[in-house]
Amino acid sequence: MFIFCTEMQLSLPCHSLKEKRGIVKSILGRARNRFNIACAEVDRQDNCGMAVLGFITISPDKVIARKTLERLEDWIYESWPDVEITASQINEL
Repeated sequence: MFIFCTEMQLSLPCHSLKEKRGIVKSILGRARNRFNIACAEVDRQDNCGMAVLGFITISPDKVIARKTLERLEDWIYESWPDVEITASQINEL
């Protein structure tokens, strides 16, 4: 069994925490449904222009777990063109 996680730092086009919440909830909810992964906002909850999201997946195959998180990053990049991924790192636990 292989466990992979990624922490993504996002720059958001928001001016209020309410706008941020809408974008973050949308990304997290759709990611859960599309990729069957666990995810949450893990840092910068009080900053309306930034978000740090954590994603984790478990798989019996190392390649599948890593590819899932790579596809997730590409999907966020394509689906939310106004959201900039400023940092992302995939780690094996």
